Amino acid sequence: MNLKEFQSLHLELLPNGVLQMTMDTGQKKNAMTAQLHRELANVWGVIGQDPAIRAVVITGSGDAFSAGGELNWVKTLIEKPTTAEGRRDFSDFDELLAIPDGMLNLNKPIVAAINGAAVAGGLAVALMADISIVAEDAIICDGHIRGGIVAGDHAALMWPLLCGMAKAKYYLLTGRSLDGAEAARIGLVSLAVPKAKVLMTALEIAAELAAGPQLAIRWTKRALNGWLRQAMPIFEHSAALERLSFVHPDALEALTALLEKRPPRFLGEPPDRG
Repeated sequence: MNLKEFQSLHLELLPNGVLQMTMDTGQKKNAMTAQLHRELANVWGVIGQDPAIRAVVITGSGDAFSAGGELNWVKTLIEKPTTAEGRRDFSDFDELLAIPDGMLNLNKPIVAAINGAAVAGGLAVALMADISIVAEDAIICDGHIRGGIVAGDHAALMWPLLCGMAKAKYYLLTGRSLDGAEAARIGLVSLAVPKAKVLMTALEIAAELAAGPQLAIRWTKRALNGWLRQAMPIFEHSAALERLSFVHPDALEALTALLEKRPPRFLGEPPDRG
């Protein structure tokens, strides 16, 4: 594997077979860019083909894991032009599906070192990992609802199974945030540790996995992920609704309000009352 193939992902293969993957977009709080999103859709297939890699640790540069979509990129998604025939471009939909699907089906364990804020698309990567280590004070927030957008990039797939339907609805319908300690308490993540120990703990766990019986570990992951594969139609439904909600006026209003530093005024009506 060419470790220089990716621009927003810094990839370092350690001698013990652990690939340390660091997201670095150069944006405030490591915000998700179109480049990073595209690379996260493609990297898992490349990793799966490299026999030297036995486990993966994914983290963020600086003091954040990845705090949501970069605003200019989100703006392009909301304001995508239609064709002369009135058709809207949904070509990025496959990319949206590819990140959870790639992580789910990777034949090697993934450990997330959630060193700081993880929001929206960044949170999807954090929670799709097989084991998640989070800083006790890290901010965790799905955030889609606050943007007038359906929580569709991972939430309907992961949250109910990880922390139960009651907590999932509470956080996903309100858009409220929680810290890493509370996320661990409700079972949303595997373990919460002090911020200074997040990466070290993740690397230690990955090293243990890399040194363990590879067939047994990989097939155990595959078997456990059967629960998630059963829910993939739910995920694909939510992802489709997310992309459709970018067309709704509420999405543009939420973005405009954020840029203008004012509360949003959600005026658009839903397509039905059900």
